[in-house]
Amino acid sequence: EVQLQASGGGLVQAGGSLRLSCAASGFTFSDHEMGWFRQAPGKAREGISCISPSDGITAYADSVKGRFTISRDNAENTVYLRMISLKPEDTAVYYCAATPRNTATMTTRVYDSWGQGTLVTVSS
Repeated sequence: EVQLQASGGGLVQAGGSLRLSCAASGFTFSDHEMGWFRQAPGKAREGISCISPSDGITAYADSVKGRFTISRDNAENTVYLRMISLKPEDTAVYYCAATPRNTATMTTRVYDSWGQGTLVTVSS
């Protein structure tokens, strides 16, 4: 059974930082591209970052570029999202997702497996 367990969310003041983690199990983690997505209240889910299976190629949405860093540890089957300089508009539920397609895409329909989400709230 594929499982993606996201954690690390919480309440932080604007300008602060958080690190999200997503522990994966039930599939060959090192063969899957991993992505982070977020969904703010009343808005569609958006892709914010992704990382290739083994060579560390990353991509970011313009809204988070320079502030968020995605990384992965294939030995630990975990993907991370380091977030700094957080803004109130970063408030959302953050999801990790996996896809066997190595396309460097942050399109939701490409991803087959999803975690349950972790809430990030940034106060002004």
